[in-house]
Amino acid sequence: MAHDTTNLPRRTLGGQGLQAGAIGLGTMGMTMAYGAPDEQSGIATIRRAYELGVTLFDTAELYGLGTGSNEQLLGRAVKDFRDDILLATKFGFDLSDPARIGAAFDSRPEHIREVAESSLRHLGTDRLDVLYQHRVDPDVPIEDVAGTVGELIAEGKVRHFGLSEAGPDTIRRAHAVQPVSVLQTEYSVFERAVEADVLPVVRELGIGFVPYSPLGRGFLTDAVKPAADYPADDMRSQDDRWQPGNYEKNLAAVRELTALAEGKGIAVTQLALAWLLAQGDDIVPIPGTRSPRRLEENVAAAHVTLSPEDLRRIEEVLPHGSAGSRYSAAMMPDWR
Repeated sequence: MAHDTTNLPRRTLGGQGLQAGAIGLGTMGMTMAYGAPDEQSGIATIRRAYELGVTLFDTAELYGLGTGSNEQLLGRAVKDFRDDILLATKFGFDLSDPARIGAAFDSRPEHIREVAESSLRHLGTDRLDVLYQHRVDPDVPIEDVAGTVGELIAEGKVRHFGLSEAGPDTIRRAHAVQPVSVLQTEYSVFERAVEADVLPVVRELGIGFVPYSPLGRGFLTDAVKPAADYPADDMRSQDDRWQPGNYEKNLAAVRELTALAEGKGIAVTQLALAWLLAQGDDIVPIPGTRSPRRLEENVAAAHVTLSPEDLRRIEEVLPHGSAGSRYSAAMMPDWR
């Protein structure tokens, strides 16, 4: 398979030697949360991403709801070029009770090891390039988590330790035990909470930053519609930002951003991704899609340059992010 790395600039994520193409690919929506899975489109999108120079591919135990389906799909898609890319996955949820999936945590050391071994098997690989704690477990000291991942690194099963949605104190405590290479947390023109306390800490400690949902879970596109128009198995049907009142405010902001993008001859998705890339050269967003065409559009955003005036105008449109909350308190045990 042809691999044209010249299409996508590379970035260094923090001080632990992790390098990746400037845009990564999130695979969650290929098996959950955004309607019925479409394996064929998912595999085609992953392989096209590789051709375009994407090197960071993101999955998680959670995305298969305990079945391993998301990791297996990614593993099948990348088997011919595994050594050219970075595979990132996550542990940290208790998936034993379907009624509590997403709100029950388990980062006990023995569970971390169990999930890591399953992930290696599902992905068909001998090492995980990044192993993230998906959510902070309030019942397990972060020092124990960091120590366990450190042991997996020493054993050669994991290359880099990552955290997801961790607050500043947790990041510092984990980093003191085992250097954290990357933090993954939601960040976009729609969601700005990390700017106050989290980004300064990761930059102080030399930790790279991987924004997920960089397109506002699809709100920052040309295909948004009200919550009631999505099927029940699509998370946007329940997302507060899509509900009446918030939806109209957010749609008005996206229309303003779309007008700005059209004036530059680009898509609003590309404007949103270019804005994120302009926030620092230690940032690699991982937009999710299962459409090769959308993927190509996203990757092209790495070549968009925004002027100081463009950035000022975006700040005027969305000075504090979107209207509406992003998660329930149960999903966010460490910070909001």
